[in-house]
Amino acid sequence: MLSRRVVVCLDVQGGRVVKGEQFIRLRDVGDPVELASRYEEEGADEIVFLDISATAEERSTLLDVARRTAERLFIPLTLGGGIRTADDVSLALRAGADKVSLNSAAVDRPTVLEESAARFGSQCVVASIDAKRDGDGWRVYTRGGRTRTELDAVEWARACVAHGAGEILLTSIDRDGSRAGYDLELTSAVVAAVDVPVVASGGAGSADDVREVLESGGADAALVAGMLHDGSTTVRAIKELLRSSGLRVRAVA
Repeated sequence: MLSRRVVVCLDVQGGRVVKGEQFIRLRDVGDPVELASRYEEEGADEIVFLDISATAEERSTLLDVARRTAERLFIPLTLGGGIRTADDVSLALRAGADKVSLNSAAVDRPTVLEESAARFGSQCVVASIDAKRDGDGWRVYTRGGRTRTELDAVEWARACVAHGAGEILLTSIDRDGSRAGYDLELTSAVVAAVDVPVVASGGAGSADDVREVLESGGADAALVAGMLHDGSTTVRAIKELLRSSGLRVRAVA
């Protein structure tokens, strides 16, 4: 059994880390390089940087932040936001990212997943899916949660893997920033549908929420953000709870 991962997400805008709720009401929480280094010291298994503005100027800023961060990190770094082509993926990897997350671009042109996987390997390609409850299922949204699509989230996850994605980053828009816990039903449905790792995102309010999405939701990893930024808990405390619950996690130095 592979170790379960605790992944820390840093939403970056204007060179600063911000945090909001349901993708809005953003507040400044600090410097991305300093925060990434601090969370690594606490025991984070991976760091995700997401450019939430995704204009060309912001993407350039994020690549610079990634370069400075990669020089200090020993854990994997994923970069996302505004990545539209395999050439953009190449720039992100050259800047120091280990993996690249594609969201809206993959919906617009799914072959970008195939092209990126062919050039750099599926292990570098993360399909990021933002999903919102719609009746008995979940609808995929793009453009930072602003644009509704006709795609069913579970079926889209299957399609992304078929196109070459080596990992799914699954965010519940309904739970984002709510601290009400992850969407276990959504997570379980996607985990059952694909044969690649699923990172659950949206709703973490406590270490116990992380344990629940890994145990009951079946996720391979849990993404956390706000509760770390405001000091409600630490990566170390989360991993201590996971270990005491019998889950295998990487040791914290």
